[in-house]
Amino acid sequence: MHSCRACGAAVGDLVLDLGEQPPCDLFPPAGDPGPDPLFPLRMWLCGRCSLAQLVEDPGTAEEPAGVEPRALTDQAADAVRVLTEAGLVRPGATVAEYGSPHGGSWLPLLRAAGLREAGPGEQADLVLDCFGLMHEPAQDKAMAERAGRLAPGGALLVQFHSLASILAQRQWNALRHGHFAYYSTPAMRTLAEPAGLTAGRSWSFPLYGGTVLLELRAGGAPAPETEELVRAELAAGVADAETVAGLGRAAAEGAARLRRELVARAEAGKHVLGYGAASRAVALLTRAGIDSGLLPAIVDISAAKHGRRMPATEIPITGPAALESDLPDVVLLFVPDLLAEVRAAFPALDERDAEWLLG
Repeated sequence: MHSCRACGAAVGDLVLDLGEQPPCDLFPPAGDPGPDPLFPLRMWLCGRCSLAQLVEDPGTAEEPAGVEPRALTDQAADAVRVLTEAGLVRPGATVAEYGSPHGGSWLPLLRAAGLREAGPGEQADLVLDCFGLMHEPAQDKAMAERAGRLAPGGALLVQFHSLASILAQRQWNALRHGHFAYYSTPAMRTLAEPAGLTAGRSWSFPLYGGTVLLELRAGGAPAPETEELVRAELAAGVADAETVAGLGRAAAEGAARLRRELVARAEAGKHVLGYGAASRAVALLTRAGIDSGLLPAIVDISAAKHGRRMPATEIPITGPAALESDLPDVVLLFVPDLLAEVRAAFPALDERDAEWLLG
C-alpha cells in the first residue's frame, strides 16, 4: 500500500498507470543492444492532502544534461522582473536556490540584480525552488528543509508545473520516473502548512503550458489572486480522483493518435525526424510503440546526447546537422515550448514548408 509522500496518509487513488516503462533518464549508447530495464510508472492522488505523486521509482541517475531552451531562460528573466516589482528581489538581500538537476538556475539573474548568494546552511531572505522540490522523494522533509533556510521575514518562492494545466492540456506524459510530485496550488499550500508557511502572492507563466510561482512565508496571508487560483483549480478537478484519472484516457488516445499520424506519413513516403530528446518523450514513444521504423532519428542540440538512443524504442539521437543535410518533410516536436526557437534556428524548414507535429 502506498503512503503519501507529503502527509503520510494511506488513503488515495491510483489515477494514472502507464505500465512498464524505461527510466526517462536512461539514454544508452547507440550501440548498446539492450534490452533496457523497465519499471512501473504510476501516479497516485492522495485522498487527504490531494498531492498527485509518483508511486514507484527505479532510483536511476539523472539524464545527460540538456541545453536550456530559450523559453526557460526568457521565463526566468520575466519572473525576476515581476519579483523585483513586487519588492522580493532587492539589492543587498541574500538568496538560496534549490534548483532542478536539469538546469535552469536563476542565480546569475539574481546576482545581477544585487542579491548575494547565501553560504551552505546559511539562512536567506529569499529561498527559491525552481522545479527542484518535485525531485524529492520525501516531500514533507524537503519542504521543512527549505522553510528552515528562511531568515526572519523571508520568503520561499516555489515554481511548479501546474497540475491544472496538465489536466487541461492532457499532458499525461508529464509523469516520469524521478519526478515524485505534481502540484496543484491547493496541494502546495497544504504541503507548506506543517512547515509553518502560508501561501501569499502568486504569479502564472505560460511555460510548459502553465506554470505557477507561489510565495510562501511565515505569518503571511493569501493574496486575492492566490485565493482565486485555488478556487479555479479545485473547480477544474485537481483534487478529484475521477477527473485526474482522465489522464489515463488521454494517454491511450494520445499514443494511438501519434502512431496513426506517423504511420500515415510513412505510407505517404514522408521523411520524418523528431526534435528534442526530452525525458517526456520516453513514455510517449514507448506507449505508442514507435521505433526507428516510423521515426528514424531524433535531433537534439545537447552534445551529451549525441551518439545515444532513446530507451526501449532504440531511436537514435543525432545532432542538428541532420536538419540541414537532409531536410525532413515532417518534424515531430516533443517540447512545444521550443517551436519558435527551432523555427528561428532552422529557417530552411519553413522555406521547405515542413509540417510540424507536436508530441
